[in-house]
Amino acid sequence: MKSNPIWQTARVAALRDLTPSVREFVLQPLDGEAIAWPPGAHLQVRLRVAGREQTRSYSLVGQPADTPGGYRIAVKRLDNGRGGSRAMWSLAEGDALSLSAPQNHFPLDLDAPASLLVAGGIGITPMVAMAQALARRGRAVRLLYAARHAGELAYAERLRDILGDQLVTAVSGQGQRLDLAGELAALPPGAPCYVCGPSGLLASLRSLWAEAGRPASGLRFETFGSGGQRPSQAFSLAVPRHGASLTVSADESLLDALEAAGIEVMSDCRRGECGLCAMDVLAVDGEIDHRDVFLSEHEKQGNRRICACVSRVVGRITLDSAWRPDAAPH
Repeated sequence: MKSNPIWQTARVAALRDLTPSVREFVLQPLDGEAIAWPPGAHLQVRLRVAGREQTRSYSLVGQPADTPGGYRIAVKRLDNGRGGSRAMWSLAEGDALSLSAPQNHFPLDLDAPASLLVAGGIGITPMVAMAQALARRGRAVRLLYAARHAGELAYAERLRDILGDQLVTAVSGQGQRLDLAGELAALPPGAPCYVCGPSGLLASLRSLWAEAGRPASGLRFETFGSGGQRPSQAFSLAVPRHGASLTVSADESLLDALEAAGIEVMSDCRRGECGLCAMDVLAVDGEIDHRDVFLSEHEKQGNRRICACVSRVVGRITLDSAWRPDAAPH
């Protein structure tokens, strides 16, 4: 049970490998026009994963004028992920798929006099449009971009053309690190910071942002919803209110498993950001790997709630749901 976007059928109009692990897709709607999107927007895509229809979200790359009549996304292949990226990489030019109208949970303030953009890995995708939009309006913008290997810096050349020396890259495989503390110290008071990347990058920035005494509303973020402390593995799940006992496989989310079993859970972002899918934990035999950015650190340590869309378990967990007998249809 989730938000109901407008869905349309599209075909894969073009494919391009940007790096050994990042592939760009141009998607052309077949039943209507592409809808213009603002910087920070994303698409939801319906895919067949492990024999079941699942939904994945991908940031839109660039501005609408860059892809006349279509949409552009880039997908990093994760062989140990939940299968969505592998399903996308299996597509060929001409294949059809269902996608939503653009949605935006990561809006950009175009009127801010200065902005800092921070990206880790495939988190660069929403930053391309942001950098373009801010540069075209003459706003001061600086982009910090980290990747494990130099060959994984997708869109770096394009961004260098837009930003010049205001693009700063760091390759961790070469011992390079972003000077996040120094960059925040140089950021004018009141200027926003936008970050998209793995949970560790966001955690570092959130800590430094708070230490600097900056208002929490100025740090805006989007995450992958996939990075955890433990590798993904199968775990056991019980929902006594529904008399259900399930196994959540390594390549599906807790939310996917609940929905497949007919247990409705409110959800929206499916990236661990909005908290709509948070469920009460009745018991856990093992360890919860909290992968969301919605629950506070205190809440995560208490293990009383879990965001079903991204978080996982090592062992077994027992959950309550919002369903009550008096709410059942007659």
